[in-house]
Amino acid sequence: MPDRRDFLSAASAGLALAALGLPAEALAQTGLKLSPPEPFSFDALIARAKALAAKPYDNRNNLPKDVLDRIDYEQHGKLRYKTDHALFRDGPGQFPVTFFHLGRFFLEPVHMHALVRSDANWFAREVLYDADYFDMPADSPARQLPDGAGFAGFRLQESRRGDQAQRPWQNNDWVAFLGASYFRAIGELYQYGLSARGIAIDVAQPDRPEEFPNFTHFYFEPPASNDSTTVVVYALLQGPSITGAYKFVLKRDKAVIMDIDAQLFLRKNVARLGIAPLTSMYWYSETLKPTGIDWRPEVHDSDGLALWTGGGERIWRPLNNPKATVASSFSDTKPRGFGLLQRDREFGHYLDGVHYERRPSLWVEPLGDWGEGAVQLVEIPTDDEIHDNIVAYWVPKAPSTAGKSYRLSYRLHWAADEPYPTELARCMGTRMGRGGQPGQPRPQGVRKFMVDFHGGPLAGLAFGVKPEVVLSAGSGRFSYVFAEAVPDGVPGHWRAQFDFAPDGASPADIRLYLRNGDQTLSETWLYQFVPF
Repeated sequence: MPDRRDFLSAASAGLALAALGLPAEALAQTGLKLSPPEPFSFDALIARAKALAAKPYDNRNNLPKDVLDRIDYEQHGKLRYKTDHALFRDGPGQFPVTFFHLGRFFLEPVHMHALVRSDANWFAREVLYDADYFDMPADSPARQLPDGAGFAGFRLQESRRGDQAQRPWQNNDWVAFLGASYFRAIGELYQYGLSARGIAIDVAQPDRPEEFPNFTHFYFEPPASNDSTTVVVYALLQGPSITGAYKFVLKRDKAVIMDIDAQLFLRKNVARLGIAPLTSMYWYSETLKPTGIDWRPEVHDSDGLALWTGGGERIWRPLNNPKATVASSFSDTKPRGFGLLQRDREFGHYLDGVHYERRPSLWVEPLGDWGEGAVQLVEIPTDDEIHDNIVAYWVPKAPSTAGKSYRLSYRLHWAADEPYPTELARCMGTRMGRGGQPGQPRPQGVRKFMVDFHGGPLAGLAFGVKPEVVLSAGSGRFSYVFAEAVPDGVPGHWRAQFDFAPDGASPADIRLYLRNGDQTLSETWLYQFVPF
């Protein structure tokens, strides 16, 4: 039973909300403790980010680190937010908000605010941390944290008006923001996988460590009606080299769509400013067949980088797990989109109950002119599936220097496939083996490639017509180049194959597409081959 102090806290919150002409019961019934209201607007948040960028970075954390360190992975898993305290539990809107607890791996407090309206003005009220919001063991070290300590992140739960028998909102979520500026969403197949970030700073720079700015404040705008499938969240970003203000418009549909409006301010020079960064895991696939490292045929959250250039070219770049960190750059102007995709949807290719075949693809759609720059892909060695070792992002061409600001808008599509699929045939698999011909001595160092394409104009080729394989590379030699229909009875399923002999130990970027006369039949396949 709540004590008198809790009752007065809820009652005072209700009175304050009522004075603002707001639905007081919606917040008061959650039992959340709220700070007094302060004026809020996105313009004011941008101004705050700009003012912070003119000052030295201050990340002082007054929370007891020894307590946070004892909230390890096991202890953190025992801290479950009570859905009775969910923000917007009874509306407005369909999607209640719950919060993550701080711990050893989430040391930085994040401040959550409910927005309330009075006439045409918005006010922010911070949701003040209380241990009573969580199911917590009696001996949990989390009980030693002070009231108002803050949270680690938040989730958007599934619709409270949905099918409670199959997907009760209390047990299912569709968006999660947790750790630094990381966030992720489920796709059409109801599965989490890769993540996005607010920003990436100096990824894989040899002369400086990577920086991980934090979302330090979130502001939740109440939906306009109980039927709304959209949630609006604002965020303040802070880091040693950057500050920023973000507006997220999150839409729950067949896929999850996020419209992002970001204003960024640089405190310091940044060597590699990564806009709209995506982070995923690629251990191994059918491309190379490592022996004895794991029982599963494939393990990855994404299997390739897809590009739609400003000039209209469609590109597929299969992912690698290199022996050393590799950064690849794809220069462009006014890019139409890029994404890390999971194209392989066959359960039998993974044979794992964690369902890699359901992991979402994530596509970045620039809204407006992003100018000149490059999509960069960073591949980092890994020997396990627990590490996110793939990063992709947009880097502006002009130097990112202290005092510079950026205003960028883009849309993220968390889906089963890219949102604007090409009409050309798409690459559906890359396999590699020893070069040469069966029954003959295999030449040392020569590799055979088999690249599968499916769909598009390939399905309409006249009987007896074979696509031409168009190949190029910066170095090395090709042999045994031809295309053949894959003998599986599937129309439009063709395979390009070739042998490749590299020049020494130098990496080679190989480029391939299929054509028939002047007609391009497939997207462009790119591959970075490192001799081994």
